[in-house]
Formats: sequence, C-alpha cells, structure tokens
Amino acid sequence: MNKYEINIYEQISKNIKKYRKLAGLSQAELAEKVGVSHEFIRRNESVKGRKSFSVDTVWKISLALNIDPGLLFEIDMDELMTQ
Repeated sequence: MNKYEINIYEQISKNIKKYRKLAGLSQAELAEKVGVSHEFIRRNESVKGRKSFSVDTVWKISLALNIDPGLLFEIDMDELMTQ
C-alpha cells in the first residue's frame, strides 16, 4: 500500500468509534441499537481487530448514531499526508 492508499475498513472503524464517542454511547449501547454483539463492535473498533461489516451494517450504525452515513467514510487527509 502506498502513502496515499487507505484501508477503507480501518477508516470506517475509526469513524464509528469517533461518532460513537461523540454520541456518548458505549460499545455495548451501540451494539444493542444496531442489533449486533458487543464483541462485533469491539472487534471492529480495535486497531488490531479483524474488520468485517456489510454496507447494511454501516447503514444501521449511521442510523443508530443519528448521522449521515457518508460521515463514516470520511478520510482524514491530514493523517493520510503524514503517513
């Protein structure tokens, strides 16, 4: 992977964590709202965790967080440029 490539799963995972915290939700609370296990949220937010989620799950997470789903795809360009 070159300097300007990103792993979209990792980026979405970072954004899930960011917006979950902004919403004041725990991983368990988000999991309950989405209808997935706490372990699923924990694993997907973890830096070393295996990330696997569907577009449907991303949609449900955005609804649970009450945000536009596009926000979960945001790329931090400053972070990308410093890699």
